[in-house]
Amino acid sequence: MNLLVINLDKGIFSPNSASLERLKEYSRLVDKIFVIVWTKKKEQPMAFNEKLFIFPTNSCCRLAYYWATKKISRKIMTVNKIDLIFTQDPFETGLAGWRLAKKNKIKLQLQIHTDFLSPYFWRESLANKLRVRLGKFLIRRADGFRVVSERIKRSLIAQGVSAEKIFILPIFVDVQKFIAAPMATDLKQKYPQFDFIILIASRLSREKNIGLTLEAMREIVRQYPKTGLVMVGDGPEKENLKFKIKNLKLHDSVVLEPWNNDLASYYKSANIFLLASNYEGWGMAVVEAMAARCPVVMTDVGCAGELVKDGENGLAVPVGERQKLIEAIIKIRSDGQLATRLAQAGQQTVSRLPGKEKYLAEYKKSWEQTIIN
Repeated sequence: MNLLVINLDKGIFSPNSASLERLKEYSRLVDKIFVIVWTKKKEQPMAFNEKLFIFPTNSCCRLAYYWATKKISRKIMTVNKIDLIFTQDPFETGLAGWRLAKKNKIKLQLQIHTDFLSPYFWRESLANKLRVRLGKFLIRRADGFRVVSERIKRSLIAQGVSAEKIFILPIFVDVQKFIAAPMATDLKQKYPQFDFIILIASRLSREKNIGLTLEAMREIVRQYPKTGLVMVGDGPEKENLKFKIKNLKLHDSVVLEPWNNDLASYYKSANIFLLASNYEGWGMAVVEAMAARCPVVMTDVGCAGELVKDGENGLAVPVGERQKLIEAIIKIRSDGQLATRLAQAGQQTVSRLPGKEKYLAEYKKSWEQTIIN
């Protein structure tokens, strides 16, 4: 089985990156994988073990990605039979993949990592509105789908996609790594001014709805002044969030930290892990927090209802409802036994998730299923 992948992840060109390591693992499952990565920066092609071949487009602009993809794929297909094309998303890369698949009579699998059929995704921007229209066009024409949650599968079925074409496979998390990780950093020692710490580890972007969390924090610190919010991450909303923190007079209660490689310690020493997103595909950080025995409060997105069961191993609240979010946080803050029970149940839940080899076997099965359909 030979695969052609159309990808946006420029991190692939960083030595020993997680993205590159994933591709190396995938290459063990097939004969060859050819990866076309949409890049503007000048990168060099790479090859590993005569099984994995990575080609940057090195394009001058976004529109040129398509022409470069067509040119590179023609060279690949001249000497290699491709059994399946799969793309990173059902949008721009999906369109390029569909055109190639149609012209060369090759099966196409779309990877869907975000809940793009959520009404919140649509409302976020004009670009998202265009992506939804493009996504709806492409899902009626693809041969198969790998989605990360039951929620996305239901959304596709509601659009008329056959359930047999959809393969659910969440993003892999090395659960045992987070369970076994030592606590090198204790947030309570790092920030002794707080007696209760809420943790967010996230890209600082609009869909994460961190502004809602800040509004909730204003109410919480009125009742519990020593509650602290530690936000780890970066992104386009960073300056807006700084302004909101100042405007809400939360500068003594909120800490912004850059991304770091010791999140396991942060999960283990926080009192709550919080995700207040408007939409998610799955919620990898939620799984990591559960593995580290940190109680989870999240909105009803992504893995909520599928992995996180409200009241059993975490708390789930309706999207955008500030008061419900406040109540959930205070509920855990004021009930130590509940916090312990949720943390233990959460870790037990994620401990049952598939290990690496089983996960890779399922990934291969998703490709085979699409080729057969």
